[in-house]
Amino acid sequence: MPSITNYHGIIPAISCPFTPDHRIDEPALRKLASWLAGHDGVVAIMTNGHTGEVFSLTPAERAEVTRIVASELEGRMPVISSIVCEGVVEAAEHARAAQAAGAKALDVMPPHHWLRFGFTPGHALEYFEAIHRAAPELDLVCHVYPAWTRASYSSQLLADLARLPYLAAFKVGQRDMNKYARDIQAIRDADATKAILTCHDEYLLASMVQGVDGALVGFATFIPQLIIDLWNAVKAGDLKKAQDVQALITPLKDAVYGGGEPTGEAHARMKAGMYLAGVIADPTVRPPTEAPTAADNEALRAGLRKAGLLAR
Repeated sequence: MPSITNYHGIIPAISCPFTPDHRIDEPALRKLASWLAGHDGVVAIMTNGHTGEVFSLTPAERAEVTRIVASELEGRMPVISSIVCEGVVEAAEHARAAQAAGAKALDVMPPHHWLRFGFTPGHALEYFEAIHRAAPELDLVCHVYPAWTRASYSSQLLADLARLPYLAAFKVGQRDMNKYARDIQAIRDADATKAILTCHDEYLLASMVQGVDGALVGFATFIPQLIIDLWNAVKAGDLKKAQDVQALITPLKDAVYGGGEPTGEAHARMKAGMYLAGVIADPTVRPPTEAPTAADNEALRAGLRKAGLLAR
């Protein structure tokens, strides 16, 4: 039986507020989680994604972030925690820690050494199986990396993963629209019940119209309502409305992502935008991620002003 009943909609990958001395700001994280969960159309929250600066968090801190968010949202909304590890032993430890912290599902990122050395389909299947064995009560979500990386999954492997009974959803971010379309079809052909969620923060409309079930994106921790509005327009088949909403999103997308893919500095710019929009009170990021420039902040202000979201 699935541990989360509904993956269809918007799932923000939550940012992690820090104090000025770089500690996890628990009150601010609780406030952000509650605010996100209050949006009609948000169906879950994901912790420990790249937007949450997971690369800067220790294993204990990752579990703590999940504990804070899960306890804040208990009885209101399920929490997914990302597993970002290098091997099966470590991944199993992280899976057990996330479950103990209150996670209801686990987003499985590829081990990052695969980015350098590659992997075999057997490596991937064993990695998912090891995580499942460690936390068999929890759904798994397959986090699909860009096609240009050596950690990219083939269409055949995605179909094989879709057939795993404990894998409930796919977070797809190929950044190659031909492969994106092929992969969606391969997953649907293997098991049409599995949820497919775009994670193309930087081109949401183009990826939403490919027959997916929603979006699991860090960008939704910043502008959840605009992304919900976009998704609702896509579901309704209202292309004009979707284009109008995307026109509000695009200046903010450009200010955050700079015309490229998500990066550490993009996540810093997102935090700055959240501060300027009044979503968080402190945009501190952990080193070595660099704070936005004055020009970055002006671009964020201009985008927020156009969208009617500027608060500072």
